[in-house]
Amino acid sequence: MVHIGNDWDEILKGEFDKPYYRQLRAFLKQEYTSRTIYPPMNDIFNALRYTSFENTKVVILGQDPYHEPGQAHGLCFSVKDGTLPPPSLINIYKEIKDDLGIDNPSDCGELTGWAKQGVLMLNTVLTVRRGQANSHKGKGWEQFTDRVISELNRKQTPVVFLLWGANARQKAQIITNPIHVKLSCAHPSPLSAYNGFFGCKHFSKTNEILVRNGLAPIDWSVRR
Repeated sequence: MVHIGNDWDEILKGEFDKPYYRQLRAFLKQEYTSRTIYPPMNDIFNALRYTSFENTKVVILGQDPYHEPGQAHGLCFSVKDGTLPPPSLINIYKEIKDDLGIDNPSDCGELTGWAKQGVLMLNTVLTVRRGQANSHKGKGWEQFTDRVISELNRKQTPVVFLLWGANARQKAQIITNPIHVKLSCAHPSPLSAYNGFFGCKHFSKTNEILVRNGLAPIDWSVRR
């Protein structure tokens, strides 16, 4: 039984008993016992643990977890303390610097400070095999994360959704409540960052939207 430890437990009640999730759980049990899977099993739901439904005011949608040792810990784009920021996160830091003038440390990539301020850092697929991006795609996680986004769509306080890249933009159709804001651009990966991620100014725009709606802005700095 999944226990998150905040209001998500009640909101997602029953989801873990649905046939698709039972199949997903059986698949994951086999995967974790026979292969190296990231993140560690106890970290799979960290995005929801760190950012309750009530506190969510920004959503960053990623694809699937980092797939190399010591990186993934359940928050999209974030890596464990002591692990160097991967290229996508370095590009996120560059955009924050250009947008807000904040210098983030080149040797720290743990973003839990953002999550604790209300930034839900959710991958669309929550697990992955070592060295094999998208290896758990199509196994059921997409249905689960659709449910999470559908619940957030029902929130009666504004949420800013940051949709970076094609996978994230596919979720845009779920977000229909007019009080929410969707900001879309290219993915921060080195393969696409110059196609519209750099210069998107999503960090300052997000804070402007939050302040306009009487909500506290996000401190986008990263601290060791």
